[in-house]
Amino acid sequence: MVEAVIRHDWTREQVAALFALPFNELLFRAHTVHRAHHDPQAVQVSTLLSIKTGGCPEDCGYCSQAARYHTGVQAQKLMSVDAVVARARAAKEAGASRFCMGAAWRSPKDRDVAKVAEMVSAVKALGMETCVTLGMLSGEQADTLKDAGLDYYNHNLDTAPDFYGEIIHTRQYQDRLDTLAHVRAAGLKTCCGGILGMGETREQRAGLLQTLANLPEQPESVPINQLIPIPGTPLAGSEPVDPFEFVRTIAVARILMPRSVVRLSAGRQQMDDAVQALCFFAGANSIFYGEKLLTTGNPETEHDRQLFARLDLHPMELHPMELAEPAGAAHAGFGQHACATADAA
Repeated sequence: MVEAVIRHDWTREQVAALFALPFNELLFRAHTVHRAHHDPQAVQVSTLLSIKTGGCPEDCGYCSQAARYHTGVQAQKLMSVDAVVARARAAKEAGASRFCMGAAWRSPKDRDVAKVAEMVSAVKALGMETCVTLGMLSGEQADTLKDAGLDYYNHNLDTAPDFYGEIIHTRQYQDRLDTLAHVRAAGLKTCCGGILGMGETREQRAGLLQTLANLPEQPESVPINQLIPIPGTPLAGSEPVDPFEFVRTIAVARILMPRSVVRLSAGRQQMDDAVQALCFFAGANSIFYGEKLLTTGNPETEHDRQLFARLDLHPMELHPMELAEPAGAAHAGFGQHACATADAA
């Protein structure tokens, strides 16, 4: 089977044309691309720990952790290194090979990055891959995390450039692109996606995917989140995206970014099993695993096990060579991979 060519010159019109394909034709094309680059029965299974919750000064309209909104989330200080390592060790014992740490900051101070770097080094010492999401980073901060052994950095674009100002006012779109550039320059892999259901049009969904695909390097992981309308946030009354429109978005993401892992992230708890099955066929090959995504619910572990069995899916195993030193063999258990969503939940 011929592999798809990786392109960085997609136009908005070309991406919109993919969205407009007949549903079955779109899924056929996406699944064909998926099979050319991935094992269609393998799904990365992700875990995530909030190491610093709430109190964020940003005004992201979807976020339960923004200090200005009354969502019931209580601000908590940064966890201790020992507490994080204990959680990472438990995750490894449960089968995880990558551990992700998320903190609700607009931009961390250097002393915060130094503390997170300690966590990264300690988790790496367990023989696990590491991922963090901390907000905007400087080039020096990205270098610090790389030197500590960090593998992935998560920083979502959230939505299309022309809709971004409707959702967030406390940072610019270019700020996000700058952080991604710093992360890439440091030699880190990127985890970068967006959120559906914030009032954007299909054309703006096309704009989000176009921007992701046309980055200098396509993200290794692309989380596609479905908005969870959280009481107390400006988007609390948002109408949910049509399930088939969500599947279309997964399919188009797969066609545009053939080698990326496309992740079903926040909002999966609201999806029925049939919609999830269509997403996997359309090219999704990662999920979050566990009872909570930062501050919101996620499908129960046992239900996910049963869903995988019904769909003849299995957790993706990481080859030991994919682990930076200190290396540790990937576990075959349910829980292979972790990467954050930058609090789409």
